[in-house]
Amino acid sequence: MTRAAIAYLEPIDTPARGVAVLDALAEMIERAGLKVGDRLPPEVALATALGVGRSTIREALNRWEGLGIIRRRRGDGTYLTAKVQTSQGPLPTMIRLEGEAILRLLDMRRVIETGTVRRAALNATDAQRAEISRLCDELLKIVGAGLPYRAADAAFHNAICDATGNPMFGQMLAKMDDALERSSESPFSVPGFGLASFPPHRDLADAIVAGDPDAAEVAINIIIDSVDSEIRQIIAPINTPADEPLKFN
Repeated sequence: MTRAAIAYLEPIDTPARGVAVLDALAEMIERAGLKVGDRLPPEVALATALGVGRSTIREALNRWEGLGIIRRRRGDGTYLTAKVQTSQGPLPTMIRLEGEAILRLLDMRRVIETGTVRRAALNATDAQRAEISRLCDELLKIVGAGLPYRAADAAFHNAICDATGNPMFGQMLAKMDDALERSSESPFSVPGFGLASFPPHRDLADAIVAGDPDAAEVAINIIIDSVDSEIRQIIAPINTPADEPLKFN
């Protein structure tokens, strides 16, 4: 299967080699019928078939590894860990794959964050509840003014993690935030992405202040659902309908 896949590659002749390599690899995987768990051809073979340097191949695979699409096993090879298929519409293949990777991440975050906000609602001190409310006010003010909000958003969520009394929650969520490498042209990185998810932050803060874990869980799920829906709307034209659950491999 690995050797047969190489037959679907042709030399690349374009200045944007990084993007072209990723597109070519996606097409190779689809045409060769490679599935999750299958091994990709070696880097040297890929570089030779595409007529590019091995460093270009390595950079492309690093990008995919950052998105959770492949996994490298030292001394063994590179294996698919997520379904890959080319886009059949105007949306670039890499944007769709990036969106699907973020959906997988959200699926994991939902499990962790629901537990996080419940514990924060139960364990927060009075001082921590007041700080969470203050940081929420500050975050919503910044978002409403159209200013860069990522630092304020991180401060708010970090305060919730601190209120759990278990530092591992914050560490796990921080690692998840760093897990995915997003392209500079990504629609999931622009300042306007995810704005609809901010109003429910007030409900989340109020639930924690009130010591209501059930309401806190409802609020964090509304926040995650909002981001999930926005991603699906971006990738839906060539993926699944926005209301159809993404099937994880």
